[in-house]
Amino acid sequence: MPTEAPHALHADYIRAHIRTVPDWPSPGVQFRDITPLLQNPKVFRVLVDEFVHRYFDVRPDAIAGLDARGFILGAVVAYELNVGFVPIRKKGKLPFTTVAESYELEYGSATVELHTDAVKPGDRVVLIDDLIATGGTMLAGKRLLEKLGATVLEGAAIVDLPELGGSQKLRKAGLPLFTLVDFEGH
Repeated sequence: MPTEAPHALHADYIRAHIRTVPDWPSPGVQFRDITPLLQNPKVFRVLVDEFVHRYFDVRPDAIAGLDARGFILGAVVAYELNVGFVPIRKKGKLPFTTVAESYELEYGSATVELHTDAVKPGDRVVLIDDLIATGGTMLAGKRLLEKLGATVLEGAAIVDLPELGGSQKLRKAGLPLFTLVDFEGH
């Protein structure tokens, strides 16, 4: 897996286009909104290129995207790398036979699912989402892919919120991570 960091100039450029929405969805939360990255075609191209260049020589068999914002980035990166895209959905959204993985949230639990034929044993997959907070969703996605015999090469995200402990938790679980920017607080 490549070890280089994102180009510093690109990371600053991307960070400058992430909107912070205070007190959303609840008081005290600083929500990191990636939609401005998607609205500007030049910024979106820089964002996508950071991931495409990282995985160009690695050539995973598929990119798996986590519901829902991981679909946006993951599908484009998969297209650019000429590999398949695998959606990992919230429970009850996939029409075919699925495997499921539940995980704990701050207040309750959630479940994500994957079609049983989404990957084959031995497939090499990169798992993408927009943001790493507590790490629960990405860890559940990793477990789902591994249940079907895939190898998760790396977890990738635009934003890491290190104070919430998710990136540390994921690395402890054996998942290498690649993120473009981090923000203090949550």
